[in-house]
Amino acid sequence: MRDTAQPIYLADYQPPAFLIEQVELTFRLAPKTTRVVSQIRFAPNPAAAPGQDLRLDGEGLTLIAASIDGAHVTATPDATGLSMAAATLPDGPFTWEAEVEIAPEGNTALEGLYMSNGMYCTQCEAEGFRKITFYPDRPDVMAPFRVRIESDLPVLLSNGNPAGRGPGWAEWDDPHPKPSYLFALVAGELTARTVRFTTMEGRDVTLNIWVRPGDEDKTAYALDALKRSMLWDEQVYGRAYDLDIFNIVAVDDFNMGAMENKGLNIFNSRYVLASGVTATDSDFAAIERIIAHEYFHNWTGNRITCRDWFQLSLKEGLTVFRDQQFMGDMRSHAVKRIEDVLTLRARQFREDAGPLAHPVRPESYVEINNFYTATVYEKGAELIRMLRLLVGDAQYRGALDLYFARHDGQACTIEDWIAVFEDAAGRDLSQFKRWYEQAGTPKVTLLEDWQDGKLTLTLRQHTAPTPGQPLKEPLLIPVALGLIAPDGTELLPTQILELDSPEQVFRFSDLPTKPVVSALRGFSAPVQLAHAQSSAERAILLGHDTDPFARFEAGRNLARDILHAMIRDGARPGPEYLEAMRLALTDHALDPAFRALVLRLPGEDELAQSLHAAGHTPDPDAIHTARRLALRRMADALAPDLARVVEDMDTPGPFSPDARDAGRRALRLAAAGVLAHADGGAKARAIFAQADNMTEQFGAWSALLAVGAGAEEGAQFHRQWQGDRLVMDKWFAAQVMHAAPERAAKIAAALTDHAAFDWKNPNRFRAVIGSLGAHPAGFHRKDGAGYRLVADWLIRLDGANPQAAARVSTVFETWRRYDHERQALIRAELTRMQDRPECSRDMGEMVGRMLG
Repeated sequence: MRDTAQPIYLADYQPPAFLIEQVELTFRLAPKTTRVVSQIRFAPNPAAAPGQDLRLDGEGLTLIAASIDGAHVTATPDATGLSMAAATLPDGPFTWEAEVEIAPEGNTALEGLYMSNGMYCTQCEAEGFRKITFYPDRPDVMAPFRVRIESDLPVLLSNGNPAGRGPGWAEWDDPHPKPSYLFALVAGELTARTVRFTTMEGRDVTLNIWVRPGDEDKTAYALDALKRSMLWDEQVYGRAYDLDIFNIVAVDDFNMGAMENKGLNIFNSRYVLASGVTATDSDFAAIERIIAHEYFHNWTGNRITCRDWFQLSLKEGLTVFRDQQFMGDMRSHAVKRIEDVLTLRARQFREDAGPLAHPVRPESYVEINNFYTATVYEKGAELIRMLRLLVGDAQYRGALDLYFARHDGQACTIEDWIAVFEDAAGRDLSQFKRWYEQAGTPKVTLLEDWQDGKLTLTLRQHTAPTPGQPLKEPLLIPVALGLIAPDGTELLPTQILELDSPEQVFRFSDLPTKPVVSALRGFSAPVQLAHAQSSAERAILLGHDTDPFARFEAGRNLARDILHAMIRDGARPGPEYLEAMRLALTDHALDPAFRALVLRLPGEDELAQSLHAAGHTPDPDAIHTARRLALRRMADALAPDLARVVEDMDTPGPFSPDARDAGRRALRLAAAGVLAHADGGAKARAIFAQADNMTEQFGAWSALLAVGAGAEEGAQFHRQWQGDRLVMDKWFAAQVMHAAPERAAKIAAALTDHAAFDWKNPNRFRAVIGSLGAHPAGFHRKDGAGYRLVADWLIRLDGANPQAAARVSTVFETWRRYDHERQALIRAELTRMQDRPECSRDMGEMVGRMLG
């Protein structure tokens, strides 16, 4: 497959030769012999060159019959579809009809129409519809769909509004033109929790969440999150829902988190099912966010979609930003912003720094599934945030109103998006557009000069070369900045400095004292900031900065610098840092969720990334040892305060997943986790024994595992939850994630022999193999056992589910940052994965990019 797969280039885009006026589909469901009859009304596209052939995409389809305007035609499919010569086509509109046969039961790739424990379901983004029937499977071909499903299963669902139902059949009509990637079908033994919602336009909408019988009691939170999402989108963006029914279905076997199919969202079960005894606070937050994200796609993705897959961030980056806004409003903007930045740095900065770096809008791809990345999603959201910061809140809302009015029902480009901001704000944003075109994380260097009450700041920007882009142009970077006096008084509230040149100078006069500079407030741009500050200055910011992110960042930088010194020189955390941590830990004026984040040390991969950026070769073993030692020093120094916080943050009474209680539990477990390094896990063990909710039970057990304890608790956890598939994913993952480095690969290998390990289920595969890849010291053991085990399983999964295998393969993407011995071991495994004749297109592209 690697030899025949050809790159697709943005520069080669051509409009479709034919548009579609109407699609009618009939499904006669059977596990091994599903028949799909399609009637598609085509019309020549006036924007395309005349006289072109009709090309229909199709993979793995058995063609039974085909006709045009009722007349039989002979069509011979090739490996990727079929073509009809222009000379054989009518001059004007015509109806193509085809009948094909597919086998959902054998579809282990989970693309197109497949089966999950007896349930039929679909996943068509990005190019799964071509595995259902022959069709121009591209996002700029939009059409209304009418669907008939024939089956003896009780629940038969598709997009749009119900149009009819009888014994053994159901029909659905979606009046809104959509691309094929938004098509959805579900059929199975399902039950629904139902509520009603009235839109701001007066439409009465039925909301259903469909699950397997027995899971109904775990859907209340998801349904409430859906209602809040709908109301928020009306209030903040003026967007109302546009159908009479909105269905969500929970599916156990799903490659991604969820899918925004018009009116019929299909979700990975882990992002729907939740109760206090089976789901953690993090699970509840993820459900709330992903429910909102997929609902928000109804306008930013469905009503307005992307012209081609290079524009993917047009829908995903924008919708991620919208779900970030929503979560901030629902919970805490400060905490949410910190969490989003931590995710960005852990996933996207890592991507930008390695062989998989690519622009937010790539220029080419072999397999589009490989570009559902942190760059497209998280960095794409940061670009929206910067636009809002540059034009202001009012003009941002004006630009979005213009976007919806101008482009409703269209398939658009990044140029269309930038144009609405230029028109709404009245400014040239051509330089800002480079953010979409250039890969890499810019480095912004800040230099200070203080003389006679005047502060001069010099800002410089530089973006290092990335694969295929050796030269970088300067970007438009908003730098939010404030000034703090040594006593904590704010001397200058937040200002936005626009850095648009390689170097710029900014001056501040009439200052009463030398200030402490609070730079990049709110993380105003996705950059690496190089700003030399003393520990004392950072302690002032940690204690007094009025910007929550800058306050957190000061503590994070303190911890990082100390850990770097411990790793390189064997230093120890000094009293200044420990006192700053004590003050943050015990400051009751601060949000407990914020205090929990401050208490969290930088992770091992984050430290490896920052050491590598500073010109050092990271040693995973030394990083692991130093981080554990730092936790022990913190535990010894702060033990009385940590113990007091554990008791003070107890949350008696009925469990609630709201932000207040979740923040208290987060701080309690963070304190118990640090304290476990001094008390052997006594507090954590007590929390586990008394826990009446999954957050504390699982969090306490994880804290015990992290200090080499928890065997008895783990056995109890397994006995209690072995019948719950989602909780068992946690059981599998925790044992690998918290294993001692020398045992991580052995534990993961043993878990793959467990009777409950189903390697074809993406959630379970990620829980074991993905968790090993996310355990830096365990994965990067010098004996190479972690590399071999992961590669063995990726090769096996690639034969069944290439998309899932390719995504997990990114655990190898940082291989060039390590020593030569580890590089040689990883290169050997990547080469072994790539050199197989049966290597999939998905895997071949990913491994090829990593090998360079």
